[in-house]
Amino acid sequence: MSSDAAKCYDKLWALVCCACLPWQVHAQQDDKNRPYVYNLYGTPGLIDMPTAQSAADAELAATYGYFAGTTRTTLSFQISPRLSGSFRYSQIQDWVIATGEDTFDRSFDLRYRLVDEGALRPAIAIGLQDMVGTGIYSGEYIVATKRLTPAIAVTGGIGWGRIGSYRGFENPLGAFDKSLNDRPIEISGIGGQLENGEWFRGDAALFGGVSWRATDDLTLLAEYSSDAYILETDAGRDLFERNSPLNFGLSYAISDDVSLQAYYLYGSEVGATMSFRLNPKEPAVYGSTNLRPSPVVPRAPGVAPDLAWTQQADAPRILRDNVDRLLAFEGMTLEAMTIAPTAVTVLFRNDRYMAGPEAVGRVARILTRAMPASVEVFTIVPVNDGINAAAIQLRRSDIEELEFAPDNAWQSYARAQIRDASNANEGATYTDGLYPFLQWRLGPYVSTSFFDPDSPIRADVGLELSARYDIAPGLILDGALRKRIGGNRDDGRESTSAIQRVRTDGPIYAAQGDPSINRLTAVYQFNLAPDYYGRVTGGYLEPMFGGLSTEVLWKPVNSRLALGTELNYVKQRDFDQLFGFQDYDVVTGHISAYYAFENNLHLQLDVGRYLAGDYGATISLDREFDNGWRIGAFATRTDISAKDFGEGSFDKGLRLSIPLEYVLGTPSRRVETVTMRPLTRDGGARLIVDGRLYETVRGYHDDAMRGNWGRFWR
Repeated sequence: MSSDAAKCYDKLWALVCCACLPWQVHAQQDDKNRPYVYNLYGTPGLIDMPTAQSAADAELAATYGYFAGTTRTTLSFQISPRLSGSFRYSQIQDWVIATGEDTFDRSFDLRYRLVDEGALRPAIAIGLQDMVGTGIYSGEYIVATKRLTPAIAVTGGIGWGRIGSYRGFENPLGAFDKSLNDRPIEISGIGGQLENGEWFRGDAALFGGVSWRATDDLTLLAEYSSDAYILETDAGRDLFERNSPLNFGLSYAISDDVSLQAYYLYGSEVGATMSFRLNPKEPAVYGSTNLRPSPVVPRAPGVAPDLAWTQQADAPRILRDNVDRLLAFEGMTLEAMTIAPTAVTVLFRNDRYMAGPEAVGRVARILTRAMPASVEVFTIVPVNDGINAAAIQLRRSDIEELEFAPDNAWQSYARAQIRDASNANEGATYTDGLYPFLQWRLGPYVSTSFFDPDSPIRADVGLELSARYDIAPGLILDGALRKRIGGNRDDGRESTSAIQRVRTDGPIYAAQGDPSINRLTAVYQFNLAPDYYGRVTGGYLEPMFGGLSTEVLWKPVNSRLALGTELNYVKQRDFDQLFGFQDYDVVTGHISAYYAFENNLHLQLDVGRYLAGDYGATISLDREFDNGWRIGAFATRTDISAKDFGEGSFDKGLRLSIPLEYVLGTPSRRVETVTMRPLTRDGGARLIVDGRLYETVRGYHDDAMRGNWGRFWR
């Protein structure tokens, strides 16, 4: 392994470790009772073989395993109580026989627990290993695990492909279909294809093992492996000697979230694994440093009919000033207000709280303190970048009654009305001096790219000067200027793309864009009509493209379904990322459908034209948690062939969004999102535009508010 590659690999692991550090200081659940460990492949298993055990629902684990010149870094996620997925990035030293070069391999796994463990019945799972990759680790298995005692569990299974390569026998599935006896084995240099034609075909082999939890922290492991490591022990490669199918190991829990494993493998090698795990369903920091909300101020009996205040000419101004001051203390901003003898409408900006109901609840309590006794109906309208996201109508008497009720969360939600707010600002008086408004920031930035063919991670660091100028409601000028200090994003391979280069010239942009205008845009966002929203964005939209982007979204407040359309005309920017353009221009856009399922799964389908002029569709599936975490995957297929697309065959990846509030325990709306593609290519590339409408409005709509309504009283 070259020194540069080693340094890059160390940086990737350091990034994973640093990302996990905040979660290592607490117990997410009763981890001492966890019956499973993570194996060398980064999935619940023994040492090199899988088990039928599943991680806790929503658990996210990062593992780093090494033996015999092979390093495997794996990110695994328990998608549902039964289904889990893994993405693995492996480095195998001296892989290329002719040159002795290393290889970097990417692979995806899926595992589904078919049967739960019972008093006499074992848990049974079925798994696909390296189902979308080059095929180096390709294999399938069916495995059963049974705990004989609370401390001892035994596992037995049958594997195919790589997991059926040692002392294999004729495929028992061949009794149903003779074609299953033959497996078309091919190691692809392109990868990315779903090789379902190989699944559960060819010879099969048995594997098994036992785990013994000797103490709360120490687990002893032994297994019989059915992986012959044919490729690694091939003549000319000779990465290690496989002298025995028996492996032995131990796992030690350093803390509830961190464990170390050590192994003696195949009669000749030692290996080790480190695993970190966290669960987004649980808080990283228990409690909060947030200020207590203002208490509800109940009205005295019999004072509600008193309308004397309406005779005071300056009463509306005084009330607006009071609400403005109280909202500012809570980290929010009064946008506008309409006051009537028995009702008030408040349009506000939430600059602090991740959960919409928490912000709405605090506004409601402020109004019980600031409004005259005759004002019974509160209509609270969150405004997000000029868009009235929703109108939440509450009765003051309900708030007074329910503050200390045992089931106040559910009752207050059931009595609230969440409606469209497109006309909420009609007749409203805006806060003096609110527009225009300038804010700016000077600070560090980190720009990353992952998993190119030569390095698992590349990153640049530098300084960014960003500014935002709010001219009027929804009309915003926004920009960012960057000065690179150091990094290696400019060291990537020269593009050999067979199609229009729209993303693979990234290293050239990184090398020549110093300093660079990262973005410079004018944006107008608005309520187009009831249930309809609009956006127009023009300027330097992203580092590689500039032009005009338009979008319309249909999203009823009480609907789980949303439909949108986006149309863009853009030109490719000069490599120096200043004010010039190259010759290439394209009309690109998509028709999009969004659906929020009951179980916090969000599905998105985008159909249209991409930056390279290719036509196709992207499907995305994300699991979102009430605390703001979001974990998902996406895949894009277009009319570009796998051959023209190049390595990877089609665009796909994972994304992870982490709310800062989760880590620090202090209120914040900031969310850090990381998108990880196995490889960045030109096919299926979509324009990057800030402020797309679905994410702008949906956080205050009924399905999102219902899931978080328990925070209304926080």
